[in-house]
Amino acid sequence: MPSAANVLLYVAIAGLVLYKVVYQQIRGTLLNRRTLLTMPLLLVAVGGYLTLKALPGASADELGLLAADLMVLAGLGVLRSTTTTLTARGGTTFQKGSAVTIGLWVLTVAVRIGMVALGTALGVAGPLTSASVALSLGVSIAVQNATTYRRIQRRGLPLAERRPALSR
Repeated sequence: MPSAANVLLYVAIAGLVLYKVVYQQIRGTLLNRRTLLTMPLLLVAVGGYLTLKALPGASADELGLLAADLMVLAGLGVLRSTTTTLTARGGTTFQKGSAVTIGLWVLTVAVRIGMVALGTALGVAGPLTSASVALSLGVSIAVQNATTYRRIQRRGLPLAERRPALSR
């Protein structure tokens, strides 16, 4: 059972991801190298720390469930990237999500919840399953952003070092 501090951390992570990633992708946002790196690095670092703390008590089945979770969520990260529109704007690239992007975010959350439910049904959900939430979301966002970066490079779009001011 996660501690109250961990539950608070998960709620904070969920709020941060919902605003900084999902909401901004749907309304559209100017991208830069920092925005592509910061959120996934933060989530992977926090999630990696929590996951490493839970590893000593994890079973082989729980590790397998985590590996499957990471692979599926990484694949969804690639798909989410391909559903966004990228255009040059204000000296950098503007990214805007679509209804399909929203659907894939819902699917991402459903898959993560489904993995926990599957683990529970199979009797393999232990501390690692809940401790790895931030890690799995971080990996999914990292793969999405890496795919977006590759798309920007292939299309020859600009990418600022820092967020430029949006001129209206």
